[in-house]
Amino acid sequence: MDLITSAVVAAIEHGAPGHAPEAVASHYQRLKLAIAKFDGAAAILAAIGALEAEPGNTQLQLALSAALSTAKVPDDMETLFAAQGLLDALQRPPSPLPEVGTAPAPADKSTVVSNYAVVKVYFATDRQRDVGKPPAQRFSGERSMTGGNGGSDGPLSYGSCDISIPRDHRMGQLESPSLWRLEFRDDPAKHVVLLSAEVQDRDNFFAALKTQIRASAGKSAFVFVHGYNVSFEDAARRTGQMAYDLGFDGAPVFYSWPSRGDLAAYTIDENNIEWSTPHLTAFLADFLASTEAAQVYLVGHSMGNRGLARAVADLLATQPQLAQKITEIILSAPDIDAAIFRHDIAPKLAHARNPVTLYASSQDLALAASKAVHGYPRAGDSGAGMLIVAGVETIDATGVDTSFMKHSYFAEKRSALSDMFYLIRNNARADQRFLDPVDTVAGRYWTFKP
Repeated sequence: MDLITSAVVAAIEHGAPGHAPEAVASHYQRLKLAIAKFDGAAAILAAIGALEAEPGNTQLQLALSAALSTAKVPDDMETLFAAQGLLDALQRPPSPLPEVGTAPAPADKSTVVSNYAVVKVYFATDRQRDVGKPPAQRFSGERSMTGGNGGSDGPLSYGSCDISIPRDHRMGQLESPSLWRLEFRDDPAKHVVLLSAEVQDRDNFFAALKTQIRASAGKSAFVFVHGYNVSFEDAARRTGQMAYDLGFDGAPVFYSWPSRGDLAAYTIDENNIEWSTPHLTAFLADFLASTEAAQVYLVGHSMGNRGLARAVADLLATQPQLAQKITEIILSAPDIDAAIFRHDIAPKLAHARNPVTLYASSQDLALAASKAVHGYPRAGDSGAGMLIVAGVETIDATGVDTSFMKHSYFAEKRSALSDMFYLIRNNARADQRFLDPVDTVAGRYWTFKP
């Protein structure tokens, strides 16, 4: 039975539409509204009505599944999110959901302020800090030379950020001011905005993380490592948007290394990610040992994968028991020399708890720039040089968004973030998601279904 049919059947068994708990009824209605936009909605809603009148009838369940398939509803991310939210409500009724678009925000980790939601994310950074600056400028593109939070923590600073998600947020979009719309400043009601960046000492930082992780159903957390040409502000905003769009029930964390946030500073960023890698390795070890998280998802993008992949490889080699707490390693468009990744890094990552997920693309601009600079293929390249190696599930993401934050809509277009939803939420491997296998002489890789 498909996800949507399963959600409808389970909700009806729990009394929907008229006798279900309020949270279940609300999600059930949301799912019906998502279905109502399809051309075949009348037939689908009629099939649902028949099931409501005769729960448990397997023939009616099959008829509903067939109607959904004919209308291609299972290909629509908004509807799938609504179905997953309904199933979650049935398993563990959440707090009442705010009406903030259609994305399933982690309700127990967010607050609602008027017409926008606020998502709390945590950070560790080895950027230079200036406490006198506003939140967006609190950490620069320079290396930390002042000892982070005061010396005892080495170069790292720790803390948390509040990120606004507007009421009409579109899944997959990082709303920002636009001159075309005559928007000249950030507005939390319209944009994803870094509202605050509070610095904490290490002990208070990990205490807050522990509290949030323990409150989550899966005792989970993810750590995001951004790529080249990303400021601290944009790293924070991306992390908040990802957590919200994934409906992540756990603690969202980002590690921000001193990228200059400047297209012309590629070689400086290269030096800085190399300088940061030992700090990132130490932070991940500290994080895994100190938070008691049972499920840890590591997500890297672009140049940030250089630090993340090497840090995890080091932990797997030197602290294998600790590294086994890592549930998934997700590398999007990794800007790493393909030969170095194949021979030096991938064999070490093969000892991880699950296969590595690698999104490759021939349209990623940062990868194209890197290949031009270095003259050799990158691990994130697709096409003839597609990296296929043991222990790695490679996905050709050409034509979809590999940055997690471009203007791509889940309901209209596949994206790396939408695929990650099923990897993280359902622990679904590549052969269990919306992907097609491609078998070659070198081995198998995956593509997004058309």
